[in-house]
Amino acid sequence: MERKYDPENKVSVIAHARKLINRTLRESGLDNIHMHGHKGKGSFGQVLEEFYFEYKPNSNSEPDFKEIGLELKASPLKKVKGRHYNSKERLVLNIINYSDIPNEKFETSSFWKKNANLLLVFYLYELDQDILDYKIRLVSEWEFTNEDLKIIRQDWEKIKEKILSGKAHELSEGDTLYLGACTKGGKGGNPRPQPFSQIHAKQRAFSLKQGYVNHIIASISREQKGVYGKLIKSSSELTKKTLEEIVVGKFESYYGFSIPKISEMLGINLNPKAKSFYSSLTKAILGVSLDKEIEEFKKADIKIRAVRLQKNNLPKEDISFPAFEYVKLVREEWETSELKDFLEHKFLFVFFQFVENDLILKKAKFWNMPHQDILDVEKVWKKTKDIVSKGEIVRDIKKGRRSTNFPDKSYSKISHVRPHASNAADTYPLPVKDNFTGVLSYTKHAFWFNSSYVRDEIYLK
Repeated sequence: MERKYDPENKVSVIAHARKLINRTLRESGLDNIHMHGHKGKGSFGQVLEEFYFEYKPNSNSEPDFKEIGLELKASPLKKVKGRHYNSKERLVLNIINYSDIPNEKFETSSFWKKNANLLLVFYLYELDQDILDYKIRLVSEWEFTNEDLKIIRQDWEKIKEKILSGKAHELSEGDTLYLGACTKGGKGGNPRPQPFSQIHAKQRAFSLKQGYVNHIIASISREQKGVYGKLIKSSSELTKKTLEEIVVGKFESYYGFSIPKISEMLGINLNPKAKSFYSSLTKAILGVSLDKEIEEFKKADIKIRAVRLQKNNLPKEDISFPAFEYVKLVREEWETSELKDFLEHKFLFVFFQFVENDLILKKAKFWNMPHQDILDVEKVWKKTKDIVSKGEIVRDIKKGRRSTNFPDKSYSKISHVRPHASNAADTYPLPVKDNFTGVLSYTKHAFWFNSSYVRDEIYLK
């Protein structure tokens, strides 16, 4: 049967795809589509390929439309404020072949051959809705800008270098900025041999990080125009330096100066008590307008953490993660947990130190958590999940003060669990009642970095 479009003509392929905008697959009028038989993650994309574009889903190394070098990708959206959409998840690309990549160059790599030119179909995900009834909202071709491509190439080289070093099993999405190496497979991770180590590594795929996918969505929907300020003005800036080196270089000009002096040098007047103070100071140092988001940081999902050090280099406070929901925690698996996802981000730590009554800028440092340390935090997470699921949170109450069984600083050199709430009445529901108190909700808690870990493993290293 003749196809409804010409697979060797890019204009024809894109026009055929765009017919889906504001429609569902069920509304596309395809015969027998309800008998598709696809299940599980990725099934929407498989149905899209097989029934709408009329080719069998495959794992070929070439793009889906190889004659025109166009790769088809479907990705879910979630609705946010107003009419805006964000990505529900990262955009998974092709599987990383640990044996092939050491012999590849970026320009001729399997990654670039397959993903240089993307045809993106974004659909609105709805919980418990049949995939045939997901509404398709955005359809567009996507090619990387010169600036983005240089960063993506640097990311690809970092992934390759880790494999060459026999550390494929230590790959983390925090290693890179826009292009990640995400796990791909079942609960066990589908372990694969790697060429320069006897240790098997989890199967991974190249992926565009969620922040970068949000940038794509904003670009093709023409929403949020003017919201972002660019740190990199020209791709030539990335010829000899990485984004991280450029950022740290800008901070270095202000090392040893107090916050009031830095503000004076930058010609800004910020309120030190404002919640956005350190974020605004970072933007000013990087030359980004205070009323805009840093585009490159948003694309890379970089987390900024300002740390105030005491004279002995110990941070004044431990560093908290967002409070976790007890019900959600017990339903999670570690590999897809919110905590692991958070730990695998790239962080920019900006360290200030108290000198008499002033805070002096000491250091700016990009950091992502080493593989072994993530394994240590996994133990803390598992113990916490076990305590909550068994209703064993409260250990004792003395003089009206509750003590818990949650892991404290003696349990791990890296992290611990303690309250992260406005007051004791600021609670989340529990999946089961607490055995000691009988309560069905409990004060919000979070995972925290120990201050000594931040000093020894981040600041001083």
